[in-house]
Amino acid sequence: MASTTPHPKTSADPGSKRGPRRAPVVSADPGGDSPDLEALRALLYAAITAEHPNADLEPVGRAFDRAVEAHEGQTRATGEPYVIHPIASAQILAELGLDTTAIQAALLHDAPEDTEYSLTSVEEEFGAEVAQLVDGVTKLSKFSTHSHEQQQAENIRKMLLATAQDIRVVLIKLADRLHNMRTLFVLPLEKQQRIAHQTMEIYAPLAERLGIWQIKWELEDLAFKALEPERFRDLAKLLDTRRKGRETYIERAIATLRLNLEASGIEADIEGRPKHIYSIWKKMQRKSAEFGEIYDVYAIRLLVDEVRDCYAALGIVHSIWRPIPGQFDDYIAVPKNNRYQSLHTAVIALDGKSLEIQIRTHQMHQVSEVGIAAHWRYKEGTKSDREYDAKLAWLRQLMDWQRDVSESDATEFVEGIKLDIFQDQVFVFTPKGDIKDLPAGATPLDFAYRIHTDVGHRTIGAKVNNRLVPLDYRLKNGDIVEVVTTKGEHGPSRDWLNVVRTSHAREKIRQWFKRKDRDENIVHGRESLERELRRLARTSISAVGIDQIGEVGKQYNHDTVDDFLAAIGYGAISAQTVVMRLGVVDDVQSTLPTVAPPSRQERTGGVRVKGVGDLLVRFGKCCSPIPGDPIIGFITRGKGVTVHLQGCPTVINEREIGRLVDVEWEAAPSESYPIAIRVEAFDRTGLLNDITQVVAENKVNIIAANVGVSPDQTAVVTATIQVHSVSQLARVMSRIETLKDVISVQRDLG
Repeated sequence: MASTTPHPKTSADPGSKRGPRRAPVVSADPGGDSPDLEALRALLYAAITAEHPNADLEPVGRAFDRAVEAHEGQTRATGEPYVIHPIASAQILAELGLDTTAIQAALLHDAPEDTEYSLTSVEEEFGAEVAQLVDGVTKLSKFSTHSHEQQQAENIRKMLLATAQDIRVVLIKLADRLHNMRTLFVLPLEKQQRIAHQTMEIYAPLAERLGIWQIKWELEDLAFKALEPERFRDLAKLLDTRRKGRETYIERAIATLRLNLEASGIEADIEGRPKHIYSIWKKMQRKSAEFGEIYDVYAIRLLVDEVRDCYAALGIVHSIWRPIPGQFDDYIAVPKNNRYQSLHTAVIALDGKSLEIQIRTHQMHQVSEVGIAAHWRYKEGTKSDREYDAKLAWLRQLMDWQRDVSESDATEFVEGIKLDIFQDQVFVFTPKGDIKDLPAGATPLDFAYRIHTDVGHRTIGAKVNNRLVPLDYRLKNGDIVEVVTTKGEHGPSRDWLNVVRTSHAREKIRQWFKRKDRDENIVHGRESLERELRRLARTSISAVGIDQIGEVGKQYNHDTVDDFLAAIGYGAISAQTVVMRLGVVDDVQSTLPTVAPPSRQERTGGVRVKGVGDLLVRFGKCCSPIPGDPIIGFITRGKGVTVHLQGCPTVINEREIGRLVDVEWEAAPSESYPIAIRVEAFDRTGLLNDITQVVAENKVNIIAANVGVSPDQTAVVTATIQVHSVSQLARVMSRIETLKDVISVQRDLG
């Protein structure tokens, strides 16, 4: 049986805003009396039978008992028995209406990972289906040699690949994460922020894509509270201090609206819409608006029986109050990609205040709350699963695309997932009227590859709204896109790798060049590496030496320099990454000031020194390690700990092995550093604006900029930007280089 030490998993403050829930939250009083397990069992059974009156509760009861037995003696960081967590996860799924198989898996989902109760035992006792679900959410071995960040990426990839086979895997994981977020406050601050970042980047967007809004909103609010506690408190206070006035205003607006609807013979349930703090904050940021200017601070929801009543009610709303221009969306005619349907409008209502109104049918509302989980809530043995399959088509297609990405690189896989489905979407139309959703910033080339790989390869031009546009045109909602192709032999341009935004398109282009002539790939790889060496380090291949390049190539499993250069040439390996591995760049982390550590574990420049306190930390310039590289620490007398790559010759040649210490990268850089860049371009109107837009899109700040124009109309833009790493710097510079009229982009070394 597992030890009784506090378990590392924990969850966010139960007092925060949440979506509607029908049953009490399953939890224990931290530090109070032991929970009444039979009372929790009764709550779980009640939630199941509320949605499935004829459900067989016997296997659920056995899974409940097995979870209690397996986790006996384990406690959470809150001090409560650990079994509370799987029970709470199961309760969340029961309230969503999932079947008893998923609920059994939720009860057992942590047992194989944290107890002696194995996955084989799960299968023997509860069957293959339950075991498959448990396996999908079970993390990989905690004894992995990967860095923490890589291991997290591997776990996410494993979970998503299992999800493509059975969507219940991710629903169990969302329930697990939601309960963990509810008690997140008991963890150390740094761990709170790491978990909250991952929740905001992966799990809340995933809940949104699956249409489970009640989980999505709660995850976002809890993550926002951990990441921006002061802003969260300020907004919560503003909402609370104005609550009575807001409730009175909503009651008056509902009374006015109800009278007009009844006069027109429309029956509707009208209610004030719950306020979600993070959504208000996002709108304030997006619109550069103050709290009082956000429309959905005052919000009403109308639920009607038929679709025709939605539009009739909308007409009545607009006849009573003046609509605000640009604030109407029809998600009934054009549903969101998660099948969300509703009419959204904002009006100037009573007392001249803005009021947001959502109008939808009762069925649309149910789907908006529980999303894909509605499949189990309403599923009958003879009911067609076509609608359910359609809702999962995007995920299965995405998994097919992502299998093209190198299976050895889970981090690239997860980054592709974030880019392809978790960013804001744009919805565009084919000439035949079919809707395609793409990540914000996608281009006609991304659209072409979304249609078919061969269409992408044979693209020679594009029309948007019947007008010719460049291939790097950024698509907007509602655009009608037509791809112009050639019938003859044709292939992509290498420049397209800097144009496309989706990982699917980028990987198809890479594969095309991989199959192309090897000699050409070697030449292009050499040119790319030469260019990046000049740009990032003001050096060259000849200065670095072929032998050193060959040594780096072996780290990527390429035995010869030509093989390595060919891989760079067809895009399998980034030239910028190679430059950083060569150690010829003064990495931004190596500019860190040497500081004395806090007590216990040192955290400096994104590196954790394990088990050693009161040491200074610096980075070895001989190998220039970057986040994600395997690293080792070497105690240097009078200089603290110097961080090197594990294979660095400097460390290997040292004989005093006793001076080596274990170090690891933090999950993400927490500091940024000022780096100067120099852009040469042909002068034109809007040049500086285009550069600043690219920088902003990459979430990088400009802290200084200067523009000079020579008599020959060549402009030189020097800017100081704040980046977390050289890889981020390289991405920004590459993107700037693709801008019209840009000649070169280099790091300004003075």
